[in-house]
Amino acid sequence: MDLLWRLGYPLVVAHLDHGLRPESQDEARLVQKHAERMGVPFFFGVENVQQFSKNHGLSIEEAARTLRYQFLFHQANTHGAQAVVVGHTANDQVETVLMHLLRGSGLAGLKGMTFRSLPNSWSQQIPLIRPLLGTWRQEILEYLETQGLQPVLDASNQDTRLYRNRIRHELLPILNGFNPGIQQRLWQMAQLLSEDYVVLEEATDAAWQSCVSRQGFGYIGLDSDELRTQPVGLQRQLLRRAIRDLRPSLRDVDFATIERCRIFINNTNRKGQIDLVAGLRLLWEGRTCWLTAYETEIPNNDSSGWPGVIETNNNFLTVPGVVNLTNNWQISASQIDLQKAIIRGKQNTDPYQAWIDAGCLTEPLILRERQPGDHFQPLGMGGRSTKLSDFMINVKLPIRARAHWPLVVSGETIIWIPGMRLAHPCRLTQSTRQAIHLCLEKFTRK
Repeated sequence: MDLLWRLGYPLVVAHLDHGLRPESQDEARLVQKHAERMGVPFFFGVENVQQFSKNHGLSIEEAARTLRYQFLFHQANTHGAQAVVVGHTANDQVETVLMHLLRGSGLAGLKGMTFRSLPNSWSQQIPLIRPLLGTWRQEILEYLETQGLQPVLDASNQDTRLYRNRIRHELLPILNGFNPGIQQRLWQMAQLLSEDYVVLEEATDAAWQSCVSRQGFGYIGLDSDELRTQPVGLQRQLLRRAIRDLRPSLRDVDFATIERCRIFINNTNRKGQIDLVAGLRLLWEGRTCWLTAYETEIPNNDSSGWPGVIETNNNFLTVPGVVNLTNNWQISASQIDLQKAIIRGKQNTDPYQAWIDAGCLTEPLILRERQPGDHFQPLGMGGRSTKLSDFMINVKLPIRARAHWPLVVSGETIIWIPGMRLAHPCRLTQSTRQAIHLCLEKFTRK
């Protein structure tokens, strides 16, 4: 406050009482009196940090930090401030770097805090400024003495039950025994890594342009083929950035989470989905891997639109015959020589084709969407039946594709789920006398 005021900056002073100590109200009044002497506006807030901590499963330190910055940026928005300025020192930087080191952080954590942060977790327009990040705490105390200012010392800073305080009062003195200049060395390391991180961010920006195919509110589409071509370090950076874009307030995404993402995306099966953190998930659609919030409806993937039943069509499938579906798909049915069917059926690895026993059919076949109560007897389950909804989950058919996915039905029986599985009763057997070939494929409109 005093430095900025003496330098002639127009100030708005904001102070949040965390309500954690009995003397906190007196401290707030002291700040208010100092602001009044300077002739600058003062705004005050109170929050119940203890309750917020319990409600959101946060540590006291994290809860206090969250509420404090929410308050400061709200005041900045309300009063049209150009920046939020806070008083972190070089000592705070050293402690932050050590905290991140002990958590197993990468470069983003080891570079510590930055002098200017925009965008940040609280605003896309208002920067967070730390002008004292290169100034040691002892220098500040000397300045206060020179100006005749009496600082208020927070008694909770001596409480070694708090993680940062243990680093300050227990770990740093031990490290200082190994190297009396350890704090300066750690600060210099953070500065060097911060400059290296700028280079890495530039490389990440370039890779982002080629790897992100779609982006919107609550979702990011990643081109998996492009992402796989990137070095492992850039893959991790891209995934961290994607998570940060969707959850800006989320801190310290751990190594294990990022590696789960990498393994999932580098898996050539391209099926299913995995849960991540903070209500985020990864799921496959074609070559696109979506990072999305659970509450978000992701857009249609135009490059590999799903087949679906066209409701206005006459969806009777005759043999031979063809029925058109959505997104330029079609299902065809044709008679085939029994011996050829047996050979091709045994060799088949394409789930979009099926050879079935014509003797189990009631013609014409019907194409329809799923209905409540549908059951299915998948090939390979010995004739046992399962709910169609459970089967679609088990084969990891994407949620958005399930409602309109075409089913081939004979009478009331689902005989084939194209792309998934043939029904057990319709398989070719020794008693089969006539076979039919079904095929789901893309076609080109003329």
